[in-house]
Amino acid sequence: MSNSRLPENLPATVGVLGGGRMGAGIAHAFLLKGSNVLVVERDEESAEAARERVESAAAKSIEMGATDGNLDEMVSRLAVTVDYDDFADRQLVVEAVPEDWDLKVASLRGIEDRLAADAYLASNTSSLSVDGLAQELKRPQNFLGLHFFNPVPASTLIEVVLGERTSPTLAAAAKRWVEALGKTAVVVNDAPGFASSRLGVAIALEAMRMVEEGVASAEDIDNAMVLGYKHPTGPLRTTDIVGLDVRLGIAEYLQSTLGERFAPPQILKDKVARGELGRKTGKGFFDWTGKS
Repeated sequence: MSNSRLPENLPATVGVLGGGRMGAGIAHAFLLKGSNVLVVERDEESAEAARERVESAAAKSIEMGATDGNLDEMVSRLAVTVDYDDFADRQLVVEAVPEDWDLKVASLRGIEDRLAADAYLASNTSSLSVDGLAQELKRPQNFLGLHFFNPVPASTLIEVVLGERTSPTLAAAAKRWVEALGKTAVVVNDAPGFASSRLGVAIALEAMRMVEEGVASAEDIDNAMVLGYKHPTGPLRTTDIVGLDVRLGIAEYLQSTLGERFAPPQILKDKVARGELGRKTGKGFFDWTGKS
């Protein structure tokens, strides 16, 4: 279904691979602004859960007055399937699968094989090399990183990560897309951890070491950053929201590329080994039991 309210600079047809928290948030962001959005998931159960996430987020946006759109009209522009072939008519597809190199490469290749030659492909990776991923693709000039932040609806930032072979046309278009979504683009050239993950993880790892060394409690360390430096959320609570396993994976990658200053502290390794992954498991550096 077409939408006459679609901003001129936004792709009319957008695809998202992966309908978890991040993928659903990305789908919701484009849906809210008028795009026709397709989410592809790995199986029917996951597809149904993805649909519920996106529709629930859309309903909440209307309830909170974030949009004056009609829910039925908005939902009519959403499709959720399990078939990569459905990406064939998309002008832009954003890959939003977990931060695993082999999975990213296989996913991106699978999408690219279905896209038209002039369609664009983006990865929501928060740390993996955009140039490295581009080397695995047939049309690297049509590829870049679009690093959305969690929670996507509330975040005003998208990190646009340019590879060496990203075309100037795509680079310029990506900035316009971000603006059309009502967010601000931070443009960076591909480097380990980009700008946001590199700085965010560096602060978080030091905060973890301080807990490990008994310098202060997790709550007091976070309060120091929130009240003293005006961070909206402290580094340890943010780690719980992102997922300790995700932060560990990024830290290990940065350690391998940038050196020992990004070595994950033992407290992080131990918590992940115990399954204390943060909000999604109910416990991380804080207790999330009973909280959404």
